[in-house]
Amino acid sequence: MLLRNLSSKILIFSLFTIGYLLLATSSYAQTDDQRIAELRQQIEALEKQAEQFKGNIASEQAKAKSLKGEISILENQIKKIQTQISITSKNINKTGIEIEGAESSIFDTQQKIIYKKNTIGELILSLYKRDDENLMFVLLKNKNLSDFFRQSQYAANISTSLLGLISDLKDEKNSLEEQKSGLEDKKGDLEFLKQQQNAQKNSLGQVTVTKSQLLKKTKGDEATYQKLLAETEELQRQANLEVFKLEEKMRLAIDPNSLPLARHGILAWPAGGPESVSQRYGCIENSFARRNYPSCNNKKGGFHNGLDVAVSYGTALRAAENGKVIAVGNAPYAYGIWAAVEHENGLVTAYTHMSARSVSVGQELKKGDMVGSMGSTGLSTGPHIHFMVYAPKTFTTKQSAISGMLPIGATLNPVDYL
Repeated sequence: MLLRNLSSKILIFSLFTIGYLLLATSSYAQTDDQRIAELRQQIEALEKQAEQFKGNIASEQAKAKSLKGEISILENQIKKIQTQISITSKNINKTGIEIEGAESSIFDTQQKIIYKKNTIGELILSLYKRDDENLMFVLLKNKNLSDFFRQSQYAANISTSLLGLISDLKDEKNSLEEQKSGLEDKKGDLEFLKQQQNAQKNSLGQVTVTKSQLLKKTKGDEATYQKLLAETEELQRQANLEVFKLEEKMRLAIDPNSLPLARHGILAWPAGGPESVSQRYGCIENSFARRNYPSCNNKKGGFHNGLDVAVSYGTALRAAENGKVIAVGNAPYAYGIWAAVEHENGLVTAYTHMSARSVSVGQELKKGDMVGSMGSTGLSTGPHIHFMVYAPKTFTTKQSAISGMLPIGATLNPVDYL
């Protein structure tokens, strides 16, 4: 009788649990799915708006520099960042819903595991008691042989059910581990989105201040703007030459034996990828490079000490590898807002022209953590990161009379490590 009750209990519980969970979660999941779908539609619409603002910015940058054009660029950047903040907010809401769903699923799975453990314990105990009885006692206990064989069949069914429950329990535990891992990933995504939103708000403030300062300095006069532009460009040229000449001497003194083995994949791209490179590392042969960088190739070009990667304004810039932030600064006529990270292999990476910085000196970073947001501060003709890789034990900083705190070091070709 005990075995028959246990068998019935398993069947009834299984049907009840499955039915209950389907009814209890279907409406909830359906509601969540609808909310997530709506948020995705809203995000897609906002992303289209952001692309429009990006196109407006590119169109203005292609024209000759003018006060009206510069103001238009800044206004479009403000609108684009505001749109990006809205997109990030929607993604935060979407991720929050996904986290709630994952936590609910984990709870349901844990309840299934608890019940199955208890049921398995009862089944094992009942089988143990039955096996402990001698054959003569079992035969005498039953009124006839048909009862005995019926009980034996129930025992066989229970054994089969027990094996099935044990197999299911293993599957449930594996599922639970996967769900927990997925939940941790979602929580990591949520934390990153919050950091991104803070950086975007900082970027918005920075661009708004830039626009206000530009209007204040020029008083809306084109001639005043052109004079200010010429003075700024000259200061930028002097600051860059100051940096690059110091680094040129350091590069010549690099000990090749001190360098980590150069191979692709040691560092991750801080943003974009090979398709986003707007200017390579090394000798660049054009008029801008000849004017602003130390001469190379018999004065045919200028030496560019980093890799320019151009993606959308406000894009998150990520740490290329695990490391520690060792310096930050702002060089208005050179690198703009920048940060430098030292990695375990001795290499130092620098992230420049940021619209906002998300890190501070001494902060430990993991590969992929947010360093800041793509911008156009300092000597920059458009949103991009000037990404530099320094040889081990060569990085330092220098206070410039022209342009604030500057990162200095023996630079290497980033492509050799990306």
